[in-house]
Amino acid sequence: MHAVMGKSNGKSEAETAGLDLEHELPAAEGEDQPSESASSGAAAGEVSGPAAELQKLKAERDSLLDRLARAQAEFENARRRASKEQQEFRDYASADAVKSLLPVLDSFERALQVRSEPGDFRGGVELIYKQLQDALSKLGVRAIPAKGEPFDPHVHEAIEMVETSDAADHEVLEELQRGYKIKDRLLRPAMVKVAKNP
Repeated sequence: MHAVMGKSNGKSEAETAGLDLEHELPAAEGEDQPSESASSGAAAGEVSGPAAELQKLKAERDSLLDRLARAQAEFENARRRASKEQQEFRDYASADAVKSLLPVLDSFERALQVRSEPGDFRGGVELIYKQLQDALSKLGVRAIPAKGEPFDPHVHEAIEMVETSDAADHEVLEELQRGYKIKDRLLRPAMVKVAKNP
């Protein structure tokens, strides 16, 4: 009876052990499955992490490219505006200069319409010449002194050198064409004959 009980006890222990093993296996498998899902979740996290980072970098790149395109467009518009303003300034500056010369043109037209004696005609032309000089003077234009002045290569252009003892060496003997400055800028040099002592 002892043997039977021992046998039955042994069997029940084996069965109990088997049952425990069977109970442990699903539990072990169950434990493995969460760890696999956790590891797959971690792997998915690793994939979604770089993908999210890549998306973020792409968005930043697109934003920077958009800002660059806008800045280039604004710069181009500003350049065009500045160029247009400069052209308008030049046009209006020329318009002011021409406007100041219109009375001189009117005087020439009136002088040409009137039939007069040669002496009267000369007097009229001299008045118009004076009027033109005044208009140019208001614009800042002035004649460059030449005759009797020492030759200055900055404002004089020597057309001829004349050997003479009647004037100082390198003195301007004659002005062939008058030179002009506007304020401090040279418009054209005076064309002159220059003395050269023998």
